[in-house]
Amino acid sequence: MFFHFLYPLKDLWFGFNIFRYITFRASMAAVTSFAICVVFGPAIIRQLKKLEIGQYVRKEHVESLYPLHSQKEGTPTMGGILILIAVMAASVLWCRLDNDYVLLAMGGMVWMGMIGLADDLIKLKNKSAKGVQAATKLAGQALLALIVGLFVIHSKAIGSGLYVPFLKNAVANLGVFYILFVLLVVLGATNAVNLTDGLDGLAIGCVTFITVTYAVISYVTGHAGLSKYLQVFYLPGSGELTVFCAALTGAGLGFLWFNSHPAAVFMGDTGSLALGGSLAVVSVLIKKEILLVIAGGVLVAEALSVIFQVFFFKTRGRRLFLMAPVHHHFQIKGLHESKITVRFWIIAAILALLSMATLKVR
Repeated sequence: MFFHFLYPLKDLWFGFNIFRYITFRASMAAVTSFAICVVFGPAIIRQLKKLEIGQYVRKEHVESLYPLHSQKEGTPTMGGILILIAVMAASVLWCRLDNDYVLLAMGGMVWMGMIGLADDLIKLKNKSAKGVQAATKLAGQALLALIVGLFVIHSKAIGSGLYVPFLKNAVANLGVFYILFVLLVVLGATNAVNLTDGLDGLAIGCVTFITVTYAVISYVTGHAGLSKYLQVFYLPGSGELTVFCAALTGAGLGFLWFNSHPAAVFMGDTGSLALGGSLAVVSVLIKKEILLVIAGGVLVAEALSVIFQVFFFKTRGRRLFLMAPVHHHFQIKGLHESKITVRFWIIAAILALLSMATLKVR
């Protein structure tokens, strides 16, 4: 919005020229979303408490976890609403709203956030860990994947090519099957963030490192000179996704302000699905889908721990971990959740640096 209203005034005063720069608007988007979270967070948390929208902790199939999490019972959930408000507001203010990539990323985040909101409301109503039926949730994710996939394969600038990190000119053209690949990315990202959201600050901290990574890579992807120098995929206009990713980063830090141990609010599926959906859309648009496996390595490990746990139990009749996702395994072994969270953050930071290194190591 500021770009559209203030940048045209540059002829009246040269200072308005600053609104053309992505780096400036990205910085301000991060500050804005952070400020919105910190300023309005307490009021939203109070309202959630007033409406008795509290976390349901006890889960019949994991009774051994209840003693470790019993103190969290009743903590306000659905805090993802705060993340959505902050990101959308900052994006509207600082992004170019005539950019299709930004609009698609914003739409994907809101859509998945609404599915998560419905999931949270059903869980609260039934006082159960079961929310939206799996088939319904899959249909919502598939719809997002279909829209994004069709947009990409019909875009002459993007196309259905799949780029492989660390290799030069390694591209596989998937054609119409690229839509199925997008569905895999959406399913993987949304469910991975959702599974990681089990300890105070864990998911939002790891996601924030990923959003910083994709902010940098989006800037390079949309910069003709840098993309040519680094020999990476160039997509004119994708630099605006830097501003969107910066808004995600600021909102992540702002939410962490309240979600750090002991958490005053949880994001719920409203936040985890929205964040996962936005990461999926951005990674697809800038053709860095496979890189999401590296940048989101912690999230991937969490998801794989659940898959391996189920596989081992069904095939061998025993569990690979004391409990899955793997952060609960370490928790039951006696590590304090803050130590687990910080160590996972450290790993996420290292993976973020490794992901950015792929821009040069090719």
